[in-house]
Parts: sequence; C-alpha cells; structure tokens
Amino acid sequence: MKPHFEIRTTPSLGENQHMRDRSSSFTVKTYLFVYDLMQFCGHSWIFTNMIIRYMSFGKDSLADTFYSIGLVMRLCQLLSVLEILHILIGIDKSRLLPRFLQITERIVVLFVVINSQEEVQGKYIVCVLFFLWNLLDVVRYTYNMLARMGIHYLPLTWLNFSLCILLYPLSVLAKAFAICVSLPYFETFGTYSVKLPFPFAFSVYFPYVLKMYLLVLFTVPRVEYCRMAHYPLV
Repeated sequence: MKPHFEIRTTPSLGENQHMRDRSSSFTVKTYLFVYDLMQFCGHSWIFTNMIIRYMSFGKDSLADTFYSIGLVMRLCQLLSVLEILHILIGIDKSRLLPRFLQITERIVVLFVVINSQEEVQGKYIVCVLFFLWNLLDVVRYTYNMLARMGIHYLPLTWLNFSLCILLYPLSVLAKAFAICVSLPYFETFGTYSVKLPFPFAFSVYFPYVLKMYLLVLFTVPRVEYCRMAHYPLV
C-alpha cells in the first residue's frame, strides 16, 4: 500500500483569512502609531517653544504666545477630531463620550472664544491653558505610541493617569477663566450674536450662550471623564 502524501501549493481559506486579518491589524496599528507620532511632534514643538520663549524673554513672552504657536495649536486640535472617527469605526478602544467632550470643549474654547477675539489672544490665561493642554498631550501621546507597540512602561503609565487627575481640573478652570475674560469683548463687539428680522423676531445673544456653557463645564464630572478618556489601550 503506497503512502498518501498531500501536497498543498496554496494556503487554505482559513490561512488566507488569518493572513488578511494580521495584515489589516498591522496596517491599523501602523496608522494609529503615525497619528500619535504626529500629535506628539506637534504638541512637543508647542511645549518646547513655550518653555524656550519663557526662559529667553520671561513674562514678555506670555503676551504673544498665541501669535507664535497658535497655528500649530489649531492644526493639532483639528487633527484630534480624527480620534472621534477612530472610536466610531472601532479601531480605537477608548470611550466615545469622554473623548468627544474633551475634544469639543477644546475646539470651542480655541476657535470660538480665543481665535475670534484678538484682545483675548494676548491674555496670560491663554498661555496657561496651552501649557496645561500640551503637557497632558505630550505624556498621553507618548504613552499611546508605546502602547501601540505593546510596551507598557509603568512609570509612564502612572504619570499619564496621575497628571490627568491633577492637571485636568486645572485646565477646566483655565477654560472657564478664558471664557469669563472674553465675555466683555463678545458683549462689546456682538461677535456671533444674531438678530433675525421680522417676522421671525428671534435673536441669539452669544454671551448668554457662553454663560450657559460655563454651567456645562462645571456640572460634568471632569476627573472621571478624563480617566475614561485616557482608558488604557488594548
């Protein structure tokens, strides 16, 4: 009786599917790593620029912080909108609501409050706010990049979550203070306030909208949302 040999020249269907899954997973991880790297480079540049400028010019550097780093800051925050998309399509395991709130709040404060009022851009509170944001993000994106590669460095993990507990509430206070500082300018210039003509007889007084937004800032459980937004990567 002759022995039976089975010679396969092509992978089976299951093997093909496994190879495709591995290739897809590698592509997704590579994309997310590149995204985190871009954000890390952007926020590191901003953070380093702020430190060097302060060491070189002292308090004089605080007044023109927005003019020197505002463009890169806006680009980084616009790019962060992709994080919501990452969660929606399932390639990021973070929780949607806390991340959505975090990104939305930053965009509102940066683009609606600060960017629209030139008088606010020179205030010291803008420098404080940017410092807090970038310190948090430099650590967070460093942690994310290492986690993508399966590296979990315990001191960095501890720093990522501990800084959040300490600095995130401070950033909320800084955002609230920036909004309060901007209110007189919105009242004076009428920016974003809308009054529709007859027969609608409807108007939107934007300072009232900002005051309502302040209530939202302080009624949401900030620290818990932050901890959820920084939930460890799988």
